[in-house]
This record gives sequence, structure tokens and C-alpha cells, in this order.
Amino acid sequence: MTTHNGASATPEPEMGPDEIQAVIDRILAKDPASSSSGSQRRFGSGPGGRAQALSDLDEEHTGYDGEQQDREERRALRRVAGLSTELEDVTEVEYRQLRLERVVLAGIWGEGTVDDAENSLRELAALAETAGSEVLDGIIQRRLKPDPGTFLGAGKAEELKNIVMATGADTVVVDSELAPSQRRGLEDIVKVKVIDRTALILDIFAQHAKSREGKAQVELAQLEYLLPRLRGWGDSMSRQAGGQVGGAGAGMGSRGPGETKIELDRRKIRTRMAKLRREIAGMKPARETKRANRRRHEVPSVAIAGYTNAGKSSLLNRLTDAGVLVENALFATLDPTIRRAQTPDGLEFTLADTVGFVRSLPTQLVEAFRSTLEEVADADLILHVVDASHPDPEGQITAVRDVLTEVDARKVPEIVVLNKADAADPFVLERLRQREPRHAIVSARTGQGIEELLELISQSIPRPSVKLTLLVPYQRGDIVSRLHQPDAEILGLEHVEDGTRVDVMVREGLAAELEPFVTHG
Repeated sequence: MTTHNGASATPEPEMGPDEIQAVIDRILAKDPASSSSGSQRRFGSGPGGRAQALSDLDEEHTGYDGEQQDREERRALRRVAGLSTELEDVTEVEYRQLRLERVVLAGIWGEGTVDDAENSLRELAALAETAGSEVLDGIIQRRLKPDPGTFLGAGKAEELKNIVMATGADTVVVDSELAPSQRRGLEDIVKVKVIDRTALILDIFAQHAKSREGKAQVELAQLEYLLPRLRGWGDSMSRQAGGQVGGAGAGMGSRGPGETKIELDRRKIRTRMAKLRREIAGMKPARETKRANRRRHEVPSVAIAGYTNAGKSSLLNRLTDAGVLVENALFATLDPTIRRAQTPDGLEFTLADTVGFVRSLPTQLVEAFRSTLEEVADADLILHVVDASHPDPEGQITAVRDVLTEVDARKVPEIVVLNKADAADPFVLERLRQREPRHAIVSARTGQGIEELLELISQSIPRPSVKLTLLVPYQRGDIVSRLHQPDAEILGLEHVEDGTRVDVMVREGLAAELEPFVTHG
């Protein structure tokens, strides 16, 4: 939300025509309604502006991000503003593809501060822009609880209708999850398509999913959301029962509505959901096998979790040169990426990049992506990445920890990584440092603090704990080679007459295998 005062400086005589025109354009670009008081407040990022939840940095990538071919592929197909494909009959909204073009946002401020409500609406604007739409305007209404019929109430819904007509919008996005009756009631008044926050997030996930498992998880979440929101048209779309049907209402078997069209749709959706659940369950063994292989070799695992657009993929690229897609958009990467990394003293570990979180993350997505989020719950350490330049980093931390609690990952040790330190307010950084005792201040874009983060990771991950002194015969070079694996840490190595003397720290599982070579003198 932006606040404007009405004052403007009088142009000085020496200003040129171009400078005067720039001042006029800047004044006219302001939203005069944003300073209005009362139960409704206006919000707008403006046609040429950016949602505040997105980064304002001019340089988006570094050399550590690789060639970013996935980014070019994604941007090869863009939504074009002004080419509307909307149907005039808004009752068919569930049966056509979600297309966002020119949208107006609407939210309710029921609890917390007005800043919380504004940050939430700015985040909704960023979600809408990520989905390919243009945010024209937005309103925040002060209301203790939503109206059960129209969410905003009949009077405010009429005001929203006037805003939609004035801006030429074709979609209203509500910053909450709407009941089916609320959406129908609001659509009947504003006369354009109405979607809620959950549908918007699901649409972004559908655009960005690439892997077979990711697409199946997103489709399952979409069907779970759609099932209670189907609409029917009564007996006119019914399927009659079998029998001798000679005509409408004649003969045995023609009496009664039979299976209506909406019941048929629900049955098909449930069948498809069951098939998707079987497919996702069938993909689980491959992931479990890879995870068991890492456990067998006792490779420490570190999971990168955090709010969407906090810089998780950029951090992974900086630490491992993974070349994962980096984009200034919410939920840019959905599929987990696992890469091998190394601490400054040579101990290897795995880094897993996971899907980002957001306030009020749809429960359908949490359930559908539960198999993917198991990487976080099974990790030895979580790097909780926080955008320190965001207006409400504490709110991001709370939202992420709520999701981690849902997937039973709160018991895993955690390091809070305060990213984007180059763009953050020093006072905010100091406030977060006081709040989070285990933290690292970094900038994945500039490389600031990366060495300190690696040192902190080295101190936090499980390390070999059994110290042995070995004398390995020269003909058993395979044993010396085995000691260079991630589950061992060589402290000293000396070639003597009888073989190779090695001082080594190993994990308990390997200590038993090396017992024949242990020297006690």
C-alpha cells in the first residue's frame, strides 16, 4: 500500500521541459485514493510498478547460476495482456482454464496490524504477477470476519464492482480461501471471474512443475481443490437409468433423475485422484532407495528450506555451482534438487533444495508435496533461508516454521540464513540477529558470508566420532581409498616399512570393518 500526501514542489525556473513533464507524470501516477480513511483502503502497484514481495535488484543472476537455459525455455511462452478468452457466462468458471490478465485484488483486515494486511496484499500482487497477470488495483477492508454470502458484504461488493468497471479488469483475486457459496455470491455482483488465493497458487504450481512427480502432485492438489467446488444444473443434465427407454418420460427405467452430470464429474475426479495417488506412491521407492544409499554411506544431509523468493536456489548455486533455475518470481522452482557439497575441512555432505513456502500455503499442496518435503524431515540440518530485505521477515520465519511443524521437521537442527544482506536494512539485520541465536548473514548474489556459513555447517552436521590408528599393508590400497570416503576424516597419514600408518576419525559403522588393521601401540 502506498500513502501519498498532496503536496508537490513548485518547479524551479531553470528546469527544462522534459524535467517538468517528468514531475507531472510522477504526480499523476500517484493513487489519490490511497490516503482515504475509513473501513476500506486502496492498494495499487500501478501498471508500471512491481509488487513489493518481488526483488528490486537490477542484477538477477551471477556466474554461479550457470547458463539458466530453463529460464529461457520458461520465458519462451508468455501470456499476452489484452488477449482475453473469458466467457460471458461466469457460471462456467470451473470448466475452463484459469487465465489471469487484468486483475483487482481484495482482502480483509480482521486481526493484526494494518501493515500485516498490506504485506499480505503485496504478496498476493506478487503471486498474481508471477502467474502472468497485470495488477490494476486493490482494496483492504476492515472487517472482523468475512461475510458468509459475498465475503466482503453486499455494499463493499458493489464498490468493488465499480472499481472493476473503472479499471477494465476481467478477474478479482481475493486474499483468502473462499467457500463455493461466497465465490458465487461475489461473482453474481461484480460480474467477472472471482478466484481465491488458493486457486492462484495452484495455477502458479501448474505452470512451473516440470518433473513427472511434480506434475502429478500439482494435479492431485488441483483436483482436491476442485472437487467440492463443482457446479451442476440439476435434472436437466441427468443420465437416465437403463431399461426400455422409448422416449422422454416413457417406459420402464426412464423414471427418476439417474446419475446427474455433476455426480458423473465427481466420480471421474475421484477416480483420477486415486490413480494419481497410486502413481505418486509408485515413485516413492526410487526416492527411498537413493536416501537409503546416502544413509548407508552415512553422508550428512542438509536441506534448504524457506519462504518463496528468499534466495534458496541462488544459495544452492553459490555453494555447489548447481546451475538451478533462478528467477525473480514466487515459486520459480518446485522440483527438489540434490547436490554434493564440501565443508572447508573436506567433509562432504548433500544439499537439497526444496519447494518454497508462503503464508496460508494451501493444505492440498502440503499433502500433495508431503513426499517431497520428507527430504526436509529426514535431513541432519536445515538451512532456513530468510529474505532479510523483506518488509516482514519475522512473518516469513513464522510461516515457514508452521509448515515444518506440519511435516514433522521441527526436531531437525536449524540454521537461520539471513540472505540478501546487501539489500537489507542494517537495523533489521541486527533485530533478526538478536532473535535467532543460530544464524548466518549472507548474500548469495555477492558471496558475502558464504565462508562463514560453510564453517557453521561444518560445526553443525554429524561428524565421524571414533578415532583410530591404523596400519594398512601396502597390498590393501582399497582400505586407504575407503578412508577417503565421506564417512571418514583422515587426521594424519605416514608411509612406514610395514605399510601405511593412518590416524583417522570414522563413524561407528565403519569402525567395526577396520578392526583388523587397528594398532594399539
